[in-house]
Amino acid sequence: MEPAVYILASRKNGVLYIGVTAVLKRRVWEHKEGIGSAFTRRYGVHKLVYFEAHPTMESAISREKQLKNWKRAWKIALIESANPDWDDLWGEL
Repeated sequence: MEPAVYILASRKNGVLYIGVTAVLKRRVWEHKEGIGSAFTRRYGVHKLVYFEAHPTMESAISREKQLKNWKRAWKIALIESANPDWDDLWGEL
């Protein structure tokens, strides 16, 4: 188990999706294959642009809730602080 919080995007500055998972590689693969969630499938949100590993699922869930309450500008600033070109980080997993 490798708890993580992740952000997917449809494109740079596009639709964002924030999620939490115990197995990041599997979960992102599910999104890319269209079996992740209805929201990501509907809006074409398949590009992994940010992720954070966490020591426990509880801390990952807490961080997910925090990020979901952030303003959009703060989320974009977080993504760009680690991934300024909004590259798909799928290959890093």
